[in-house]
Amino acid sequence: MQRIRVLVVDDHRIFAESLAAALAAEVDVDVAAAGSAPAALRTLDRAATDGRRFDVLLADADLAAPLLAVPPQGPARDGTARESPPRVPLDGIALVSGLRTSHPYLRTVVLADRDDPRRAAAALQAGASGWVAKDSSLSRLLAVIRGVLRDETHLPPALLTGVLRELTASRKHRSESERLVESLTPREREVLRCMVAGLGRKAVAERLFLSPHTVRTHMQNVLGKLGVHSTLAAVALARRAGVGPADLEPVTAGPLTLP
Repeated sequence: MQRIRVLVVDDHRIFAESLAAALAAEVDVDVAAAGSAPAALRTLDRAATDGRRFDVLLADADLAAPLLAVPPQGPARDGTARESPPRVPLDGIALVSGLRTSHPYLRTVVLADRDDPRRAAAALQAGASGWVAKDSSLSRLLAVIRGVLRDETHLPPALLTGVLRELTASRKHRSESERLVESLTPREREVLRCMVAGLGRKAVAERLFLSPHTVRTHMQNVLGKLGVHSTLAAVALARRAGVGPADLEPVTAGPLTLP
């Protein structure tokens, strides 16, 4: 019998353990539980290393979001300390998004306390295969688990219209965002990718071998062309346009250059 390995991620311990116990009663299901996104990542990595990777992850939509620091990049070339690394939230939907890259084989289902078309659409865009109410019956949840393993997408019927509306609006915003990003010069797009990666002005200057003054000018140009007034807004627009973060691997070569 082919067994299904399921990981439940929820910071409400009683719910997580109760759901895990109910699923474990199925003859073809192996289940484990994690109480946070970092704990889930450790469990998934350990299982993959042991050759016993999970098939399906059930993640709480309202998972508490601890702030995780981006790994430090070491001292600057002149020996001075770098800026404090940015800290980013990792909630349930963000966890799903990250797993699409780190564990692409894993099917993910978001468990929610309430119907929310906007967040359900965000979950699907992040890579989730389903959105299920926490008060669903065990038989319904098992049907979803088995369905997503057949590459099905599961949504409550009452959410379909709202989710389709949200996805249509998101595509419109994405096309507008893509048009704005295309107006940037290649250097400005490099700077924007560094902003998406959470780098501050000094870190961007060091990475691109530019002066901080030049980077400041590029950042101002980026904000102006994108029609936004803050770095956070620029990053949000870039994400909608599909702009990924700059590679944070250390850069080891290149003299200081002019723009």
